[in-house]
Amino acid sequence: MTTYQEPGWLTKHVFNPIFEGLTRLGIGIRGARVLEVRGRKSGKWFSTPVNPLDFAGERYLVAPRGETQWVRNIRASGGGRLRLGRRTETIHAVEVPDAEKPPILRAYLEKWAWETATFFGVEKHPSDAELARIAPNHPVFRIEA
Repeated sequence: MTTYQEPGWLTKHVFNPIFEGLTRLGIGIRGARVLEVRGRKSGKWFSTPVNPLDFAGERYLVAPRGETQWVRNIRASGGGRLRLGRRTETIHAVEVPDAEKPPILRAYLEKWAWETATFFGVEKHPSDAELARIAPNHPVFRIEA
């Protein structure tokens, strides 16, 4: 089952532009970046603010809203760019299997719950079983520079 939680008007037209603008100025709140990915159909570059996660010596992108356009595009292209201010990092992204996601989701929620917890629909301190249950609804990609 694929899920997608579309952002509301306030998120789409106020919060995301503010966070994206700050990130473009070089102010990445708690490590936020702008992800740029080529469209799978148009080939045009699209951007969205994301919250990369450093965990167990690796870096990850987690899709709290599920099967978003950036998820579909990064699957098709295999990568993109992470931007903070003028610094751009070209990345390759490898999707993580559902069985490997629970500890990554736990770490993501510990760091970013204040912003994204509502999209996961789990308790404040979810059990391993809860994380395994929601794993298929939240794509995760390991970032390779």
